[in-house]
Amino acid sequence: MPVDLQALYPKLIHLMLDTVFVVDPDNTIVFVSAACEALLGYRADELTGTPITRYMHPDDLEATRASIVRVMNGTPHFDFRNRYVRKDGGVVHILWAAFWSDEVGARIGVARNVTALTQAEDELRFLAHHDPLTKLNNRSLFNERLASALHAAERDQQRLALLFLDINDFKGINDGHGHAAGDQVLCMIARRLERCVGATDTVARMGGDEFIVLLTDVASEDAVLAKVEQIARVMAEPLDADFGPIKLPSCSIGVACYPTDGKDADTLLSHADGDMYRRKKHRALARQQAQSAQAPLWSDPCDASPVLTG
Repeated sequence: MPVDLQALYPKLIHLMLDTVFVVDPDNTIVFVSAACEALLGYRADELTGTPITRYMHPDDLEATRASIVRVMNGTPHFDFRNRYVRKDGGVVHILWAAFWSDEVGARIGVARNVTALTQAEDELRFLAHHDPLTKLNNRSLFNERLASALHAAERDQQRLALLFLDINDFKGINDGHGHAAGDQVLCMIARRLERCVGATDTVARMGGDEFIVLLTDVASEDAVLAKVEQIARVMAEPLDADFGPIKLPSCSIGVACYPTDGKDADTLLSHADGDMYRRKKHRALARQQAQSAQAPLWSDPCDASPVLTG
């Protein structure tokens, strides 16, 4: 017995997991398959006879209208993405394959929900340039920002500065309270550092318990020292009760200023790193001397405030 394909096609369309739209030249939906309810939350009878532009995300209207013109001019589109607003107010990301049919006198589009895929792609792009724990910029993005900042500083005859920050005795937190607690402290430090910088500055985690701050368009080296002191004060703020018995360690901050301490990225990074380790060494030596003599610890404003030293 021969199969009646003409009778079968409508049933096949409604079985599709992707949604089929047929839209007339005036952007009115004349047909939509049953999958539309899973995609947009509307039944087919709610969508039929309404303008498809009503459901498009406002920020994507311009690009979508350009795609519509392209399709209606005879160029099929198989990889167009945009966002639609669901009946419940949520946003869905859609991948479209669409073409204009002269026989039908309408454009036909197949819509696939790619919200999960888009979110995964966004997450991968974020992780390519950010530290997964603290959400700060990572070394790769920091290096890009530094290169761009150096170019601008040379062009505009401006100053910039690098602050290389290391948490003293951080290993004690991991050993005494566990790595989860250590991670919590690192995230707190990241948020505090972000509070201390401007919109054009950059904070990055270089790895472990090391952070770096790029200060752009610095007025003077005195302004850099003032920023170091501000960071020290913010870092000295008591921890929330959520941290329990954990005490925030002190930090050592190395400083490098452009152009005084170097005019290229490698020289500035090396200078800031070396300055930081010099301060750590001085701190350790002063701690030993203080313990021996039971005298106050040596303090350096670029190492930490007296409150931070511990």
